[in-house]
Amino acid sequence: MTIAVSEEGLLIPRDILEGAQEVEIRREHETIRILPIVPRDSIFQLGSQPVHCNLPDASVNHDQYIYGAGK
Repeated sequence: MTIAVSEEGLLIPRDILEGAQEVEIRREHETIRILPIVPRDSIFQLGSQPVHCNLPDASVNHDQYIYGAGK
């Protein structure tokens, strides 16, 4: 497929994008690549910003610290 370049750039036909909502455009040497961005599930962000505290055994005894449960 050949597409003319206008003053604004290129208009890429939607059917080529195969339903992508967002794309990344990369220039690699003399090649321009258009890559669909796949949305990430928010569950993959879980634990990416851990809370730091002064409890060395918090991972083992988290119920006791959160709920006050006895051993």
